Amino acid sequence: MTQTTIAVLVGSLRRESINRKLATALARLAPSDVIFTQLEIGDLPLYDQDDDANQADSVKRLKSELLAATGVLFVTPEYNRSVPGVLKNAIDHASRPYGKSAFAKKPAGIIGASPGAIGTALGQQHLRNITAYLDMPTLNQPEAFVQAKDDLFDADGNIGEGSRKFLQGWVDAYVAWVKKHAA
Repeated sequence: MTQTTIAVLVGSLRRESINRKLATALARLAPSDVIFTQLEIGDLPLYDQDDDANQADSVKRLKSELLAATGVLFVTPEYNRSVPGVLKNAIDHASRPYGKSAFAKKPAGIIGASPGAIGTALGQQHLRNITAYLDMPTLNQPEAFVQAKDDLFDADGNIGEGSRKFLQGWVDAYVAWVKKHAA
């Protein structure tokens, strides 16, 4: 059985991040031949093009982990109707220098949770613009704009009963997308 590795970029550094909890719970919905691995982005320096020729060790590690993955899952909140700065910083580092992007051709999934009724819809749309430029085939349907209500997670941190069927379907569609584009 071939193992499929999904690199997960969580767009929040907060200790009690809803989106980190979502990423962890989604990984539990994956089939046994798929591993979701959350990558560290909080230790990256601010992106500066002057450093492209001599990238920090944390940047080299991130790029190596992304290159080794079959696909990339972005699990992110929405800040000010867009992508959080920490996620954009990670994307800028891993996609540079120009022509040496760790994202090219990696099948992408985008999902996020927010207390608001529209979830992370606008942030996800901005991220879709970015993944298009990065040449990442991105799952467009089904969309998943998750509202973080009290029952989103059960007591064990799994997806709650009310959202499980929908999010299982989303994970299944994303995994199929990755396998289709990785072949």
